[in-house]
Amino acid sequence: MPAVPAGYSSGGQMNKPSCFDRIKLGFGMGFTVGMVMGVVFGGFAGLRCVFHHAIIFPSNWSFIFFYRQGARGRELLSIVGRSVMQAGGSFGTFMAIGSAIRC
Repeated sequence: MPAVPAGYSSGGQMNKPSCFDRIKLGFGMGFTVGMVMGVVFGGFAGLRCVFHHAIIFPSNWSFIFFYRQGARGRELLSIVGRSVMQAGGSFGTFMAIGSAIRC
């Protein structure tokens, strides 16, 4: 005999999730998908960005530029973390709005 699915009450009728529960579930799913996309795109963006540092010498007012390819350590983690939170929040918000429309 198969197991009884969760959500059945003693009366034999299935309890439907409320509209707020559906909105929370939509936000959670959207936030998770957005986080994965934020890790992928934020990781690529952090590893390929170029930083320009200029030093000005006051004696002859010449510039020296230093180029460094990509970010490392804390800098990379801050770029990826910001990307994860932005992508997760925005996609989660859109999924929550879509779930609210369907209620």
